[in-house]
Amino acid sequence: MTPEQSIWFAETFDALVANVGLALLGKDHAVRLALTAMVAEGHLLLEDAPGTGKTSLAKALAATVQGSHHRIQFTPDLLPSDVTGVTIYDQSTHRFEFHPGPIFASVVLADEINRASPKTQAALLEVMEEGHITVDGVTHPVGRPFMVIATQNPIEQAGTYRLPEAQLDRFLIKTSLGYPDRASTIQILAGAKDRTTVLTPRITTQAVAAMADLAQTVHIDDVVLDYVARLTEATRDDSQTAIGASVRGGLALVRTAKVWAAAAGREYVIPDDVKDLAQPVLAHRLLLDTEAEFAGVTATQILARILETTAPPALRVV
Repeated sequence: MTPEQSIWFAETFDALVANVGLALLGKDHAVRLALTAMVAEGHLLLEDAPGTGKTSLAKALAATVQGSHHRIQFTPDLLPSDVTGVTIYDQSTHRFEFHPGPIFASVVLADEINRASPKTQAALLEVMEEGHITVDGVTHPVGRPFMVIATQNPIEQAGTYRLPEAQLDRFLIKTSLGYPDRASTIQILAGAKDRTTVLTPRITTQAVAAMADLAQTVHIDDVVLDYVARLTEATRDDSQTAIGASVRGGLALVRTAKVWAAAAGREYVIPDDVKDLAQPVLAHRLLLDTEAEFAGVTATQILARILETTAPPALRVV
């Protein structure tokens, strides 16, 4: 990435954040994380209370990048074919035809993903990791960009199926939106309408794919890579974790840090980029041991301690 390309990237990224922000007031940081996940070609897990704007975020992202949007309400009786699609025999043509499911969209909202059975949850694994699905031995790509925004309700856990660690690891970023501040709430109440319907596209899906390719050319020095490795190793060596961040977690941190740096107008990653993203990228990948859980320790607290005790490198920019 050249300095000129980094300036274009940052200006475009800011324009996308501002456009989505017209529908999701007062949530610029969460919007930046969501767009970072999209440009890094990853997926987003939102754990939040009902009515905080999770659906609005998905619709606003799709509208901003001129993409398609589908919402899937996950329920215990949802079947994998309800998500991926099904092959049906057409008597008029005497051929089997594939009828794509709602997973074929630029932005897919998997609402209350933990209410579906593990079998249906697993139907998302291939498409989230590989960008395509396989039905009756035939592979069907979903295109670029492709992003799953899954939601979980932190309350009302009765009758839900907890996402296994292997599936949590497939989500690039986990965050929450939370309730808006007072000023934003007043603006929302004054409008009293779906703000996503008035958004105009600011970029095409092809341009988003180009941004994703460009972001991966951002330079990351070996000393910063060593910092990422030390952080992930510290999560595995910590006495309060049963399972720490895997190598996939380290790769996720590198991918998002490159996008974060480009969005700041830089063609190189600095340690602060890694520190900014460590919580949303790594926290959901940690499995605490039993004693820590009983003591009320959270993954966020563990990561905060690791970030404080793991010294970042002194990066010299020439």
